[in-house]
Amino acid sequence: MKQEIEAFLDHLASEKEFSENTVAAYKNDLVQLADFLQEKGLHRWTDVDRQAIWSYLADLRQRGYAMTTVARKTASAKSLFKYLVKTGVITSAPTENLGSPRVKKSSPRPLTVGQVRDLLKQPDKYPAPEARRDKAMLELLYATGMQVRELMALDCEDVDLQQGQVFYTIRGSKERKDSVPLASVSSLQRYVEEARPQLCRQGDEDALFLNRLGERLTRQGFWQIIKGYAKEAKLDDMVTLRALRHSFAAHSSGQKG
Repeated sequence: MKQEIEAFLDHLASEKEFSENTVAAYKNDLVQLADFLQEKGLHRWTDVDRQAIWSYLADLRQRGYAMTTVARKTASAKSLFKYLVKTGVITSAPTENLGSPRVKKSSPRPLTVGQVRDLLKQPDKYPAPEARRDKAMLELLYATGMQVRELMALDCEDVDLQQGQVFYTIRGSKERKDSVPLASVSSLQRYVEEARPQLCRQGDEDALFLNRLGERLTRQGFWQIIKGYAKEAKLDDMVTLRALRHSFAAHSSGQKG
C-alpha cells in the first residue's frame, strides 16, 4: 500500500505542482489511512470497501480530530482513490460520492514585485549554462504567467529569433495559443544562442529547456532548481510553484520594470 502512496505523492509534486509542505501533509494523512486499514487486516487497496472508509472516518471523529482535519483527511483519501482508479490499481473508488465538510481553500499568497526581483537575480551569481537557462525560465514565467508544465513543454521551434517572438500554448478549459516578445525575456535569446548549445548532447533534441544530461527538463527538476534559488533569496518559506505562477501573472508589465 505504501508503494502506491509514494507514487501518488510523486504525482502530486511533479504533475500537480503541489508544494513540498502540501505533499508532506498528504503523506501524513495517507500513511495514517494505510496504517488503519492494515490494522483491520486490509493489506491491498483492492480489499478496501466503503465500510472500511466509514470506519476510518468514524475513528478519526472518536479520537477528537477537528472537523477541518477530518475534512482534509477525507479529501486526501478521495484524491488517492481517484488516482488509483485512473492508474488501474483499482476498478472503482470506495470514496465515490463520499461527502465531507467543506473548507474554504485560501489562494496562494503572491510574492511582492521586490521579492520576485530578488528571486530573478539569483541565477546571475553563476556563470554556468544551467544558470542562464534558469534565468531564462524565470523571466519567461514572469512575462507570461504560464504554468510550469507549459514551460517545460516548449520546444526550440517555439522561439522565433527572426520575428522576435516566443510562442506557447495555454492549456485550460479551452486550449489557445499566445506569444510574448523576446524583448520581454532578453535572457531567453542569450540562452538559446549561447547556453543551450553547451547543454545539448544530441542534435535532434527538440526540448527548449535541457537538464545536465541534455534531456528535457522536468517539472520536478524545475521545482528543485527554484527551491535552491528561493533559499538563497531567503524566500524558501514563501515560494511554491502555485504562488510563483500567481505572482508572476499578477504583476503588470509596468510593475516589472
